[in-house]
Amino acid sequence: MTQVSWPRPSGRRSRTPLPGSVPPGTVLLPGVIGHATSIVEHPDTIADRIMRFAERVGKQNVVGSADCGFSSQATYAPEIHPQIVWAKFEALAEGARRATTRLW
Repeated sequence: MTQVSWPRPSGRRSRTPLPGSVPPGTVLLPGVIGHATSIVEHPDTIADRIMRFAERVGKQNVVGSADCGFSSQATYAPEIHPQIVWAKFEALAEGARRATTRLW
């Protein structure tokens, strides 16, 4: 199995195109939560983002993930407070559950 990270800016004005398909055995890990803002995305927003990818490449080929790491430099100096990072991951987990319910 091949895994491909697909960083995607979370803003509604993102110009990064969605893939139309993926090779067999490939799983996309699209970034559905942002790393550069302290705003915690709503689980429904995250589910919608996962759904958009799943509708294009197949529900079995998508695993929601973070857009990037939560520090912009190699040194461990997070710009987002750890409590917010964990809240974002909790929202990601709930959004993934909601997308799973809709898809399966």
